[in-house]
Amino acid sequence: MSDRTFFLKPFPADNLLPEIEISGNVDRQFNKLIIQYQILGQLAELAIPTATDSPTRKDELWQQTCLEFFFGIENSSQYWEFNLSPSGDWNIYHFENYRQGMRSETTFASLPFVVHNRPNCLLLNLELDLDKIVEVEQKIELAIASAIQSKAGEVTYWALTHCGTQADFHRRDSFIIQL
Repeated sequence: MSDRTFFLKPFPADNLLPEIEISGNVDRQFNKLIIQYQILGQLAELAIPTATDSPTRKDELWQQTCLEFFFGIENSSQYWEFNLSPSGDWNIYHFENYRQGMRSETTFASLPFVVHNRPNCLLLNLELDLDKIVEVEQKIELAIASAIQSKAGEVTYWALTHCGTQADFHRRDSFIIQL
């Protein structure tokens, strides 16, 4: 078991940042990844997608408020991108190398996660069975991030760390949690 608390930082930018805090917890128990996000603050200022009764796989969720994580297998260039919308929509992409060989990860037919949206707090919880893509003895390196859209339409980018001159969640040097 390797429980980690995390706090996301906004990418330094000229635009006005929303008055929020993004934190959470990530844990790997055997080969199950458990991740919990919490957004606290002035949620009324954010454009949060409305929950849908029938969540589906969708592209470009990162263009609006979306919680994300990336992980790769230690000593391997391949990695996965997980997009989780507060609406319940989702997607998973597999990459062979940095931004190369992108394809939808089809080993998952659904990605059930729970979202609780309250006036000043949004919670998202996911339990992911990694057996479909990672062996239990393989160590993974994880990056946690989010795109947050204001009601005015501006998007800010949040991550554990920002290693480049532009917001880029795909950089392997930002996969700083090891599980």
